[in-house]
Amino acid sequence: MTTTYKSLALRGVAAGGVAGVASALVQLLVTEIPIRAALAVEEAREPAGEAGHPHGGEEELVSRGAQIAGGMLGVVIVGIAVGLVFATAYALSKRWFTGSTPFSRSFAFGAAVFGAVALLPWLKYPANPPAVGDPETVNYRTALYLGVVVAGLVIVWAASWLAEQLRAQSQPVRTTAVLLAVAAAVAVVLLAFPAPPDTIPADMPVNVLWQFRLSSLAQLATLYVGIGVVFGLLIDPAARRAKAPEKAAVA
Repeated sequence: MTTTYKSLALRGVAAGGVAGVASALVQLLVTEIPIRAALAVEEAREPAGEAGHPHGGEEELVSRGAQIAGGMLGVVIVGIAVGLVFATAYALSKRWFTGSTPFSRSFAFGAAVFGAVALLPWLKYPANPPAVGDPETVNYRTALYLGVVVAGLVIVWAASWLAEQLRAQSQPVRTTAVLLAVAAAVAVVLLAFPAPPDTIPADMPVNVLWQFRLSSLAQLATLYVGIGVVFGLLIDPAARRAKAPEKAAVA
């Protein structure tokens, strides 16, 4: 008896929902603090009529409370979608982690996804709060960010491929080789991509800037690593139940 893809997908959706709720709570309780501080900086500019922030005193179409609620709901929806993709990728990548338990495979996979799609882009293009960034460079910044994400995913795939090729080697040798290859690839990506196009305004407090950047990274870690942890907890008992009849048959 084997675990079906349907059961993996359902567990992926559940893990994504749980991690999405946790990430949304981090957004509400942690990330929202520097966002409000950055919005205050942005509002303070309005009387001066600085270019790039043309609010013109217009009333907000959507209240801040509705924006927060919508953002939290969006995080949960994204978590569910990512959980489904995670379960699919886990099913396809099990051959790379044959010597590990389901939980350790899931956790390692979640950590790898976090490193590829969150940590690596953050190292090159850390998130900026409101009041930072020229609207005219949005498309360029988005393209750069997505380029680093793609490069990170390629690094994860290449590391898995290299680990499989070195399966005949001892664990220390294989681990060292993979880590050195990943470090070299990350260094190439960080050096090859251009610097962030926007400068930090002088009126943006450094503590607000870094509080936002670190809290944003923590929110992403809660989502991606959280999916790996919750999915692993859900799939490990299923794997043990699936193996029980096989052991009984052998006995």
